[in-house]
Formats: sequence, structure tokens, C-alpha cells
Amino acid sequence: MTPTDFQKYTYDQIPHHQRAPVILKAHPEIRELLGKKNPWTFAVILGCVLLQVVMAWHLKAAPTWQIMACAYLVGAYASHSLFVCIHEAGHNLIFRTTNQNLFAGLVANLPTIFPTALPFRLYHSKHHSFLGVEEHDADIPGKWEARLIGSYSLGKLFWLSFFPIFQALRTPRIQDTRKFDKRIKMNWAVQIAFTALIYALMGPKAIVYLIASFWFSVGPHPLGARWVQEHWLVLDDHQETYSYYGPMNIINLNIGYHNEHHDFPSVPWNLLPEVKRRAPEFYEDLNTHSSLTGLFFRFLFDQEISLYSRIVRRLKYKQY
Repeated sequence: MTPTDFQKYTYDQIPHHQRAPVILKAHPEIRELLGKKNPWTFAVILGCVLLQVVMAWHLKAAPTWQIMACAYLVGAYASHSLFVCIHEAGHNLIFRTTNQNLFAGLVANLPTIFPTALPFRLYHSKHHSFLGVEEHDADIPGKWEARLIGSYSLGKLFWLSFFPIFQALRTPRIQDTRKFDKRIKMNWAVQIAFTALIYALMGPKAIVYLIASFWFSVGPHPLGARWVQEHWLVLDDHQETYSYYGPMNIINLNIGYHNEHHDFPSVPWNLLPEVKRRAPEFYEDLNTHSSLTGLFFRFLFDQEISLYSRIVRRLKYKQY
């Protein structure tokens, strides 16, 4: 039977806001990880940007099938790594100053063509503060979106294939957010200039490769299962956040350690496994995912899983 509403509603406080003080009381040594910076993340950014530019150059005259194959097998992984670097910059976890992190995010955004770095920074902070609240968390699908997609494979494949568009269509409902401030305008200007330069030097097929790499990295690809892995009620009706411990964390820069990240969003990606190591009793009993590829196919073919498979939070009061 196709669901018609979200799987669970709650008035409970966000669990990570409750867990973090308890974990710190039991393991005060975790405090030394808070607020750390990892400037080596910028080396990852430069490496992935260089890889994508070199790939685009080599594919500037290639047949379309080859461009798509390379985008799926190589470019998607580089683009997803860059997206996680944008995430790190959004949390100010690369450099010490906000402006330096803004710059890092802009550089990471370059080969993904679409201006996502600074809008992501704006909306993602609300995801942490208002996890599961429809009016504030753009990670929650819209009801219209869930009704449109349903629970059948073709609908869910369509959703993954156009995930960036669905994500963008959620943002107008988000309250108390600057929609098009000067930072976002700067992001657009930088992306337009970079895209124009690539087009002038390499031609349209290079642009096609970069767009396809981005599209696969967040869509119809095992990497796209990350959106289901993080907060969907696939393994448990009560647990709101799920970690993934598997080899894709090498590409994903440990973003699979998602409970750890939501408990302590000021800890950089390289230290998230250390959080788990120092406080094992808080993480070892939680349900976790071990395969993004397996989750990808389960999401597509399990009719019990739909866009309604989420916990939605009702606010008793605003949490700032």
C-alpha cells in the first residue's frame, strides 16, 4: 500500500542536541576535537578540481557515450568529494576564518558548474538546527514531491535522476532565510565566469562532462544512496540518523559517520572516526549501513521505502 503521509511525527527535541552533552560528560576528551581545522582538505579540493579539468580537456572531442561513461565511473566520485568539501567549508572546518572557508567552498564548486556552495552553506546550517522541521529543513521532501514519486521503482529512479531540481524546488518553503544575498550572487558570478572559460578553451563537450559528473554524483548512482542513508527510516522506525561505515567513506571523506557529525558538527571529517573510537558505547548499538550500493538498489526496488520514510518534527517553540 502506497503511504500517504510521513512515517512519523514527533515533538521530541532533536536527538543530537540531547546526546552531545551526555557524550561530552562521559568522554570530556572529545572536547579537544571540537573546533579543529583541517587545511589539508583544500589539497583534496585542488586535486579534484584539477582532475575534473584534465578529464574535461581529454574528453572535449570524445563521443557522447565515452563522456557519459567517464562521468559515471570517474567524474561522479570527484564531484561527490568536492560536494563534501563544500560541506566542510560550510561548517568552517577547513580554515580558521569564515572568508577563507567561503573561498574554499567557491573553489570546490568550480567544476560542478551549478552555483551550490554558498546556497548550501545557508540552508545546511538550518538542517542541523531544525532537523526534520518542514519549514526549516530543506532535507525533508515536500509532500507534493512524495505524492508525485510514490513508492515504485520508476518513480524513485526519476527522483534520483532529477534530484538537484527537486532539492532546489524545496528551498522556497524554507522560512527566515535570505534567498539571494550578495554571497550567492558572488557564487553565481564565479560559476558563470568559470563555465565561460571552460567553454571558450575546451568547447561544449567539456561542459557536458562536468555537468554529467555532478548529476551522477548526487543522483542515479550508488553515491546517490547517501541521501537515503543519512536520515531515512530504512532500518528503524525510531532512529533518526544513520551512519555508514564502509569503503565509500574514502570518497565521501567520512560523511558516512553521520551520527558522529550531527552530534559534533564542529569536528572535521578526518576526526569523525576518532569520535566513535573515543565514545564507542554511544555508537556501537545504533543501526548502521554497510553498503551504499546495496542501499541504492533496496531504495529502488523496496516498495516499503518512499519519500515519506522520514521523521518530521513539530516545533513546540523555535530552536535557535
